[in-house]
Amino acid sequence: MITDARVLRTGFVPREVEHRDAEVTHLTEVLAPLTDGDPADTTLLLGPSGVGKTCLAKYTAEQLRQEVLDVEYQYVNCWQNFSEFRTLYRILEGLGKTIDIHRQSTPRDELFERLRTYDGPPCVVILDEADQLEQKRLLYTLHELPQFSMLLIANRERELFANADERLTSRLTGCERVRFDRYDSAELVSIMDARVKRGLEENAVERDQLATIADAAAGDARVALSVLRTAARQAHQSYESRITDEIVEASIPEARAERHEKDVDTLTPHQHTLYEIIEDHDAISPSELYEEYRERTDDPKTDRTVRNYLSKMDQYDVIEAEGTSRDRTYRSVSETFDRIE
Repeated sequence: MITDARVLRTGFVPREVEHRDAEVTHLTEVLAPLTDGDPADTTLLLGPSGVGKTCLAKYTAEQLRQEVLDVEYQYVNCWQNFSEFRTLYRILEGLGKTIDIHRQSTPRDELFERLRTYDGPPCVVILDEADQLEQKRLLYTLHELPQFSMLLIANRERELFANADERLTSRLTGCERVRFDRYDSAELVSIMDARVKRGLEENAVERDQLATIADAAAGDARVALSVLRTAARQAHQSYESRITDEIVEASIPEARAERHEKDVDTLTPHQHTLYEIIEDHDAISPSELYEEYRERTDDPKTDRTVRNYLSKMDQYDVIEAEGTSRDRTYRSVSETFDRIE
């Protein structure tokens, strides 16, 4: 049934990006100076999860690299590489500048110096989940270096600039912005159908089944592709010739739970502490949560930083926030999966 498992993965970059023509055009125009050897403006790609920000950034950078021989791009997921050192290391590693760097002993200033003295082809640096960076000095440095052009991916601009100093904020205030809205159900069906044609045998899934998945995903392509991948895997393991309605229905909660587990695994240490506290309570208020967090942590972050952490976790459905700012409580999302099952 599965002819190419790669295309069902959320990180796969297709040959054409569906339903994002305006965004592709905008970003292509922003990066156009690189074709003449000039740096491009720093650009923010903003919108909720699962709307194609990462896919479009990689796609546009790859298209540019095919057009211009002497252009590189480096991609770093800052949720997984949230420290300044790790992000710096990933960029330099991709540029082949980490041969004699020791992760335990090389000071960060040495990494910054290697970044400043990079004399290779112009490079587009894609920093995904850039608001997860614990320190923002790297953004200022990259912004000031003409050999690098930055694409910063985040859910919301407010969280990207949280804890950034005035110097960085003033630099980035006037940068380009590409904003993404959620897909509608028809668009999600179209996105999945394009993947199905490349990744599954003919007639393996019906269009109305894709519509069921799209409705369950509520505009999030990441969720839709996870459900589709889970359904295809279940059908394949059961030696079915096609995906049945029963498999689709069973795959929706399973894919959500699997997605949730992966997102929890990528939390930073401080976010993981907050998550564990919320898991220990039926519901907990922000003040109670922060007090318990301070008791469990040797170097607690500020209340404002913790609020930003919680907002990010809520956006990715790692936790669930209920109520307004005055009477807000946080709950575990895993309880929802238990109820569904």
